[in-house]
Amino acid sequence: MALPDLLIVGQLRGAHGIRGDLIVDVLTDAPAEVFSAGRRLYVGTASGDPDPDAATLTVERARPRPDGKLIVHFLTVPDRTEAERWRGRYLLAPRDELRPLAPGEVYLHELSGMQVLLPSGETLGDVQGVYELPQGIAFEVRHDGRDVVIPLQEGFVQQMDRATRRITVTLPPGFLD
Repeated sequence: MALPDLLIVGQLRGAHGIRGDLIVDVLTDAPAEVFSAGRRLYVGTASGDPDPDAATLTVERARPRPDGKLIVHFLTVPDRTEAERWRGRYLLAPRDELRPLAPGEVYLHELSGMQVLLPSGETLGDVQGVYELPQGIAFEVRHDGRDVVIPLQEGFVQQMDRATRRITVTLPPGFLD
């Protein structure tokens, strides 16, 4: 069976309670849409690749937690034992079922290899990795023989261009020292 083009939208962190609910790290800007009742999501491996068995889970209900995560109940997960089976796995949704990206937006998986520039046009380097930190998403750039981690947030990222694969950043004085 050929799988559709899939994008990561969440990661299953573990069971919540005894009735099969799961804690989900949200990896999408549209969690209410992606985790709405009836939405079928593909289960990925712990590395984010689609599961070769093409397992799917269907959302029955989801509710937010204060920390930005969701508590989600899936139709075929009746208890804590079954919920624990999915711990650490990623959730993927077909690209054609998600809203199109707005100008200046990129998918996280597209960041690797993008060229990072200062507003002056000076090249800092290419994105070497993307990290999910407690403070938010950050990307790593190899600059002058060392690794620099830059937050993916306003104040740092001024522009992202998918077509040219360039990110323009503004860094505070001393950031590269």
